[in-house]
Amino acid sequence: MDHLAELKEFARLHARGQGIGDRQVAAVLPRITNDEPGHPASWARVWTGEADRLAFAGRPLDACRHYALARFPYHGDDVRRRAQDNCVRTFDDWRRRRGVERLVLDHPDGTVVCWASGLDARRRRPLLVVMGGIVSVKEQWAPLLPRLARLGYAAVVTEMPGVGENTLRYHADSWRLLPFLMDRLAGRAAVTRTSVLGLSFSGHLALRAAAADPRIRSVHTVGAPVAGFFTDPVWWPRVPGITVATLRRLTGAASDAELRALLADFPLGPDVLGAVGIPVGYVVSARDEIIPPTEHRLLASALPRVRLKEFDDVHGSPAHLGALRKWLITSLLRARVTTRDRRATPDRRPPTRANGTGAGGPAHGSDAPARPGTAAGAPFAASATGTTSPAAPGPSGYADAVPRQPQPTPAE
Repeated sequence: MDHLAELKEFARLHARGQGIGDRQVAAVLPRITNDEPGHPASWARVWTGEADRLAFAGRPLDACRHYALARFPYHGDDVRRRAQDNCVRTFDDWRRRRGVERLVLDHPDGTVVCWASGLDARRRRPLLVVMGGIVSVKEQWAPLLPRLARLGYAAVVTEMPGVGENTLRYHADSWRLLPFLMDRLAGRAAVTRTSVLGLSFSGHLALRAAAADPRIRSVHTVGAPVAGFFTDPVWWPRVPGITVATLRRLTGAASDAELRALLADFPLGPDVLGAVGIPVGYVVSARDEIIPPTEHRLLASALPRVRLKEFDDVHGSPAHLGALRKWLITSLLRARVTTRDRRATPDRRPPTRANGTGAGGPAHGSDAPARPGTAAGAPFAASATGTTSPAAPGPSGYADAVPRQPQPTPAE
């Protein structure tokens, strides 16, 4: 599959995930004939044109979704960089009356930006960190925040290193971003009861962090790489070119060979996985073109409290989004109840260290999706229009002054 065909295939997945209808996507894709920066019929220019139209029509959230597609898979040229900026600006316009705040956190290696709801120093709620994968900006998931807050969470949506507004470099120790977030949010959330909803590659970060940090009480993910993706020489040639190019961008690798050398430090071995004694929910796509099937088999044998759910689909299970979302939120709520019931029981995980070890036999299983119409599915509806009371002013990292008007696309 050539580059443009890959772009269009991935667009269908990410458009569905944001609530952009298949008919809308089908009407736009034939107008895209290339991916040459600045060309009128290029990927970024066509999607940006659609987004601009929606922005000036007073539909900021719809515009944000289209800007997110325009900057896909990463903002590596001028048009995509402008789309990235406008994605943030239009979401900022939408979120202001919905109890969503913007956090800008200074990290030793750069800047981490989050959208958040439910943070409150006087009434600290369990923390839920939501993070997308290597091509997903936080604005794709942030519309869920008001509903997650109504479920009783202090919810924070952020990005992987190198994605969107996150200026960090992606490397084998990037999992430390999660402890960093918990440290910074400790005054406004119950970080000792943290759950992580980490999609795709961020699920790998969450599993690694959970092995070392007992504040993480559950992990829920879809198609996360674990070990084989990073090292299997037979699987690697099958990985889509967009995935490889994006990983090179995020890691700073100058070549595919350098990327493979860097990724050799990423696998999670049985010693690390054995230290993850918390509930883990993992969605498997039976025809995943990115993540090898060895990953969920490893988790089934190594994790003591994993639940697996399989869909006959490609990466991200785009044809099963409704069932997938219901299963994820049910997994999240189940883990919260389980954690509450076990709160009086001492944590059995070993002390924090680089390569923790742990004992415990596998106890995995599959679950039926949540019943349609229950609260389990609500937070993952295609759009989020509910409102909540504005959160209290944040710490010094709080930032609220983002220009609202989309910036003009660079000239051809």
